[in-house]
Amino acid sequence: MVSADDIKVLVSSGEGYNAEFKVSVPSKVKELTEEVCAFANAAGGVLLIGINDANEIKGVSIDNVKRSAIQNSLNEITPHLACSLSMIELDGIPVGVIEVPSGPNKPYVLSGAIYVRIGPNTQKLTTAEQMRYFFQQSDRIYFDEAPCKEFDVYTMVAKDFLPVFKAESQISTGIPDEQLFKNLKLYTNGHIFKNGAVLFFGQQPEAIIDRAIIRCIAFEGRDKRFIIDDKPFGGNLYQQYQQAMQWLKGKLNVRYDIEGQGGRPRKEIWEIPETAFKEAIINALSHRDYYDKGAVIHIELFSDRVEISNPGGLVSAIPEAEFGKRSHSRNPLIFGLFSRMHLVEQVGSGIGRIQDLMKSAGLPEPIFQKEGIFTVVLKRPVAGSVKSSVKSSVKIIELIIFNVHITIPELAENLGITTRAVEKQIANLKKQGIIERIGPDKGGYWKIIKQ
Repeated sequence: MVSADDIKVLVSSGEGYNAEFKVSVPSKVKELTEEVCAFANAAGGVLLIGINDANEIKGVSIDNVKRSAIQNSLNEITPHLACSLSMIELDGIPVGVIEVPSGPNKPYVLSGAIYVRIGPNTQKLTTAEQMRYFFQQSDRIYFDEAPCKEFDVYTMVAKDFLPVFKAESQISTGIPDEQLFKNLKLYTNGHIFKNGAVLFFGQQPEAIIDRAIIRCIAFEGRDKRFIIDDKPFGGNLYQQYQQAMQWLKGKLNVRYDIEGQGGRPRKEIWEIPETAFKEAIINALSHRDYYDKGAVIHIELFSDRVEISNPGGLVSAIPEAEFGKRSHSRNPLIFGLFSRMHLVEQVGSGIGRIQDLMKSAGLPEPIFQKEGIFTVVLKRPVAGSVKSSVKSSVKIIELIIFNVHITIPELAENLGITTRAVEKQIANLKKQGIIERIGPDKGGYWKIIKQ
């Protein structure tokens, strides 16, 4: 039974995969029952009545007639689900509470329909394909909802990540970690951390969950003949996302929109829109098939394109005609946690957003390969070697504008070329009167003479 303190934490955390707010009892009480049915088909959750969209406790008055109508509607869920409405006072303000368990007899059906929780939203399954996929997952159990008995929550949680998660999720830093885990439904009924929680909050989840990493590879040219960089990134899923984005930034052409004050960079402009990569990488981390232990997420950089692929094709619950319009995650707990950090926006809109971003940037339409391994292919604006001297020179100038104290080894690392190649480019830039070195190698700085 949730306590008043638990409810206050839920309210401050906002709606999510396991929390839904209503400011009042809707005229059609079935709307409440649909939310309850969706929670039961997922990891469970709490439905609060008397909380508005701004996460403010407004309170609610529910008379016996409405209470009876709500309970009668809940009783229409089949098989029977043991949950009911209760009233709890928060500092003297009455709030309606329906605590929903993760049902042991999935799927739960209401009026012949199945409702599921996708991130912070409830979705009704409307096609035979969607229902077939749900039945398959019910037998198999979602990977991220399964218990991870090897994980010790007291020694293996990434403590330094918890303040980041709370800040990005707009959750008070004063909330104890244990209470946060409980309210986010990160434990199984046996009080064991779930796989999704391990992936999201563990220090080194890849040490327990095999091959739960991102591998970033840069190739010379357009094929896979010559590898010029190969880096695997582990850690929790948010760290993997950040590291992958940083790796891409160091390999792609990034220019800076300069705002005259001291020559400081105001805005980074990537050759392929940065947000397109964010959408594709978060999609891969959220929807990959973690049951497949023989594959990892790949980000592959070629001279003409970037390919982001993750194990598991498009889930069968999404018909071809609804691709890009509807989302159905293999890992709803992980998807919900990314949503809390505002890294997942409107459910089902990521594909459309990537398409719009590429179009706005004047780039070819992205390619989505849906069979076997789901792959997003983003075309680069200019084909040519990643070691092209012209592009390297431009990138060197941009990196110097960003940091006049940057060293030659740092330039080489950012460009993915040797220090000798950088020295050659620097010599050419000096000869052209574009840059000069002020002071010694150690302690000096670069000066841009002309651009």
